[in-house]
Amino acid sequence: MNLHTLKPRPGAKHRVKRLGCGESSGHGKTSGKGHKGQKARSGGSIRLGFEGGQMPLIRRLPKRGFNNAAFKTRYALVNLGSLAQFDEGATVDEKSLREKNLVRGRFDGVKILGNGEIAKRLAITADKVSASAREKIEKAGGSVILK
Repeated sequence: MNLHTLKPRPGAKHRVKRLGCGESSGHGKTSGKGHKGQKARSGGSIRLGFEGGQMPLIRRLPKRGFNNAAFKTRYALVNLGSLAQFDEGATVDEKSLREKNLVRGRFDGVKILGNGEIAKRLAITADKVSASAREKIEKAGGSVILK
């Protein structure tokens, strides 16, 4: 098998629909748009949910509930087990977690979770720490500082 002999699988490629290329093409005259009407015109299309002037369904239904998703605080979750790659006595904060690629992306803060074990004495600075994580860190001789 060579690169110049590769072909797409049968049925994977389709002919391009060539519109307005004469009657014998099957897509001549009105080019698949039918006769007259809004959708036959250039630039003629109706927006999503438009029902011809009738009150749209989305406006007819009563609105219920409350959504605060835009203002939600998103925390980067870090398990205790993954903090094993830090040296004894190191200071662990968001900057050092990003350097070790334990936190990637946009977050409002860091939360340390108690999944895993820790044997090193670490000074951890975070926005939130679970109760089990705090217990394990302090048992190992480390300290927890909340921002």
